[in-house]
Amino acid sequence: MAITIRELSKRCGLSISTVSKALNGYPDISQVTRERVIREAREIGYHPNLHARALKTKRSYNLGVLFSDDNHSGLTHAFFSFVLESFKKEAERHGYDVTFISHNIGESEMTYLEHCHYREVDGVCIACINFHEPEIAQLVNSDMHVVTIDHLFSSRTCIQSDNVNGIRQLVRYVYSKGHRKIANVHGQRSAVTDTRLGSFYRTLEELKISVPDRYVLESQYNEPASMYRAVQSLLKLPDRPTCILISDDYAALGAYDAINAAGLRIPQDISVAGYDGIPMMQMIKPRLTTVRQDTARLGAEAAHRLVELIENPKTAIPEITLIPCSLIEGETVAPIGG
Repeated sequence: MAITIRELSKRCGLSISTVSKALNGYPDISQVTRERVIREAREIGYHPNLHARALKTKRSYNLGVLFSDDNHSGLTHAFFSFVLESFKKEAERHGYDVTFISHNIGESEMTYLEHCHYREVDGVCIACINFHEPEIAQLVNSDMHVVTIDHLFSSRTCIQSDNVNGIRQLVRYVYSKGHRKIANVHGQRSAVTDTRLGSFYRTLEELKISVPDRYVLESQYNEPASMYRAVQSLLKLPDRPTCILISDDYAALGAYDAINAAGLRIPQDISVAGYDGIPMMQMIKPRLTTVRQDTARLGAEAAHRLVELIENPKTAIPEITLIPCSLIEGETVAPIGG
């Protein structure tokens, strides 16, 4: 027979109300009490009645995640898989499940908003998608609780990396190594791309460095083949750059291949630097110089803010949260003349 919350409260020596609050993460319960209740619940095998809880609170305790990139990489995405894993852990810590939102349920097609209602999610996190789609606007402008990652909507909470300072750190580091001919292969146009590109130009302007248009090319995020072609074209320039900034770490694999195919070496003949800080590129030789985005904080903060909107709608304030980035020096940027 299932263990009841009354039995759990007796074992803890606490009131049913206190035990319930501890299990549901209420802020007026101390961390020590919360951990004690959770530990006792695990020991006696207590599991809350989710149906009863949903009826009482009028919540499903289910968070939606809308995530879709151009390559349909899903949970295999080299960067966002870490963000989503962190989101999931934080959601579960607050007692919520996670459901992925899409267009299709079996043979039926529906809008993102319809899918959210169909799954009865309490709120939705939107990441890595074409934010200009009419369906996204419909979802954002609905009464659904929404948190976005890396895109700002009016009156919606947004979690994003501090890309302005991330690029500034990277450009100034490359500059400190003596590089003055710096190229930038950025991703397809988006709010993130515009921010990074603007910071790139602004930082070089501060350093009194001009950038020829031929040094700035567009590629596809998370797509090594597209990066291969872009880097290949830069290497054919008669006055090729001495350093190439790459849109993201995974795409940098294409840069490595293009440089190797041209009979050049990294960093002896040409330097490269990435963006994201994914662990894989720190295991490949030479280790990629890059900007590390804090995926753990990005995902956890998105889940935390979404739960806050759901559970405290009257006091939660939509705002932008900037997550700091950090430079990983790596081995792919050599000093000029070094």
